[in-house]
Amino acid sequence: MPEQSLTKGEQRRRSILGMLKQRGRVSVQDIVETLHCSEATARRDLDALEQTDSVIRTIGGAIYDAYHATKEASFEEKTSLSWVEKERIAVTAASLVEEGDIVGLSGGTTTYLIAKQLKTRTGITVVTNALNIAMELADSDGIQLVVAGGILRRKSYELCGPLTEKVVEHLNIGKMFLGIDGFALEQGLTTHSESEAQIAKILIKRSERTFAVFDRSKVDRVSLFTIAPINSIHACITDAPLAGPIGEQLRKRSIRVYVAQ
Repeated sequence: MPEQSLTKGEQRRRSILGMLKQRGRVSVQDIVETLHCSEATARRDLDALEQTDSVIRTIGGAIYDAYHATKEASFEEKTSLSWVEKERIAVTAASLVEEGDIVGLSGGTTTYLIAKQLKTRTGITVVTNALNIAMELADSDGIQLVVAGGILRRKSYELCGPLTEKVVEHLNIGKMFLGIDGFALEQGLTTHSESEAQIAKILIKRSERTFAVFDRSKVDRVSLFTIAPINSIHACITDAPLAGPIGEQLRKRSIRVYVAQ
């Protein structure tokens, strides 16, 4: 498209994309100083570019991800993937919850299904930073619900950022069910979002036991940001046995694998 036919916003986003391709990473402040726009405008442009180009938003900026083939899907898109398998995983996870437990649920389609399984339980506390999970459990009389507020990520409905971290840092969670985008031997637990990776690290730290919940499509898959190494979790809940080097390492480290039937 000729430069003169572009709107002012389109020209600015083209310039930002050029900066990203050249540098690999830019901050909001870089954009403000280079293109003489407001921080709010820069953030909106980065959000728009994330939807259409190989751009991944980070805390305070973005990176260019031309060599990474897998882009983050929205929550709605993820609901059409392996739904039956995720429901089985959710049933297995819910079976591990007992009365009196303090349960943590990160964002994600599988953890959302765990919330649906727990909805009729009584005598438990659920801690979550996911808005859709909070709404699912909001009318459950038998559940004490703790919601860590923050900045909403629309693709996952997770609340992230300093506000969320400040709340979670003062909580004590018994059983943490953590949704992830990738599970690999070398890179460990990974996710598409830097802010979600940061809050997940704190959730693990504040939990007595962490269960990684994922379907077989996440195995040997690596997303951009590492949450934690495999040995940081206590168990996995998935829909198929974990064989090969990953399975061997989990056995060596006494990390239990629950296979949903």
